Amino acid sequence: MQKQQVVELDKKYFMPVFSRYQLVLSHGEGSYVYDTDGKKYIDFLAGIAVNVLGHGHPGLVKAVCEQAGKLIHCSNLYYTEPQVQLIKKLAELSGMDKVFIANSGAEANEGAIKLARKYGKMQSPDKFEIVTAEQSFHGRTLATLTATGQPKYQEGYEPLPGGFRYVPFNDKAALKAVVSAKTCAVMIEPVQGEGGIHVPIDDYLQYARELCDQYGAMLIFDEIQSGMGRTGSFLACQGYGVKPDIITLAKGLAGGVPIGAFLATEKAAAAFAPGDHGSTFGGNPLACAAALAVLDAIEQEGLMENAAAVGGYLIGKMQAMQQKYPALIKEVRGKGLMVGAELTRPGREVVDLCMEQGAIINCTAGNVLRFVPPLNATRDQVDEVVAIVDAVLGKWQ
Repeated sequence: MQKQQVVELDKKYFMPVFSRYQLVLSHGEGSYVYDTDGKKYIDFLAGIAVNVLGHGHPGLVKAVCEQAGKLIHCSNLYYTEPQVQLIKKLAELSGMDKVFIANSGAEANEGAIKLARKYGKMQSPDKFEIVTAEQSFHGRTLATLTATGQPKYQEGYEPLPGGFRYVPFNDKAALKAVVSAKTCAVMIEPVQGEGGIHVPIDDYLQYARELCDQYGAMLIFDEIQSGMGRTGSFLACQGYGVKPDIITLAKGLAGGVPIGAFLATEKAAAAFAPGDHGSTFGGNPLACAAALAVLDAIEQEGLMENAAAVGGYLIGKMQAMQQKYPALIKEVRGKGLMVGAELTRPGREVVDLCMEQGAIINCTAGNVLRFVPPLNATRDQVDEVVAIVDAVLGKWQ
């Protein structure tokens, strides 16, 4: 199909919820993708931190193809080997005790919220409040968009579920002021993603842990964007030495195959009994086989170490660019291959111009250029992207 045919059919039939770029992608290889006109782009968005192995990774492709020929789906009324292998692997990597497999990040966070509420209600009828951070993002379901500390995502969906409270990220005093005996959970992204790539101050996550211990609340870390080795350790919270009660994962977990998970300590998971939660498609053999292949590749190919090293290189390059364009770049933030450059102007036009020059990045929070490439990205590829961003920003210097 021609590009315009695809665009017109989308406009005619797809619900108008996406502001899409005028780009029709056809295939990818490694850190590169190609459009239907044959143009090549370096992909430093990676499906928004999803394609952690890039495109067409042989191990992932093989795992999906082999599993598709065996068993794609069966009910969770039965056991499958890929599912039990995956939950064992996730428990070992995370330090958690129990795992539930879902289909998306929103489902994972929804399940985490349910588990925390159930745990709280078992302690006291009044223990139901969940504290989240402003500028957070936790999903698009009614409960998870309520947990999301950004009013723009909530407008038009009122009345929202009750029991959620919001505090500024990295503000310990504000957190202390709202956590109480009514709090069943504090829910935090260890590194904020959609809010503009905000990294915690040194003791913020530890302080949240201490408050939760003081009031008998669950600490939930939303690692949907920051997990899977992206920050240099399997979980971002591991890099800060803080263990939560519940962790959520999705995005890169299966390298592009839809999957999500929430993991919990034995104590937290004990709040659930048969019938309290479930999923038709969650934990299907195809997605679990894909996730196992991704986890194997991350370990065998040293991708966590690569994310730390190449991410540090990218941050350094963007900081140098900030010095070159101080009137355009306000701040560079990030950890590993989760990097943001806050601009003093809207970022959409910068993204458009970079795309014209063959680099795919995106803008979040209105003016933050976000770089979340595959975990096997190289320094040479960083140089390629940085050169394009440099050329684009030079137009306004």
